[in-house]
Amino acid sequence: MIAKVLKNDKNHVEFEITNLTIAELLRKFLWEDSAVKFAAWKREHPSKNPIFIVKTEGKTAKKAITDCLERIDKLSDKVLNEFKKSIKK
Repeated sequence: MIAKVLKNDKNHVEFEITNLTIAELLRKFLWEDSAVKFAAWKREHPSKNPIFIVKTEGKTAKKAITDCLERIDKLSDKVLNEFKKSIKK
């Protein structure tokens, strides 16, 4: 998923990401965290990988991303379990 870390400061992380869908999912879930002051991706050209930027206050950017990934993981487990229940009926 992550191709290359470009900046790794305490409250500011930038990394190249290979998948736009994952980038958009991360952006949406990161904005749910009150410590996140900026979360977005940018792309210089459609043939280039997007660059994801996260800026935080009160929590490290790395911790905010880790928390975000845990929330996504829990939601995906819930969706999968609900799907499995629905096909058994």
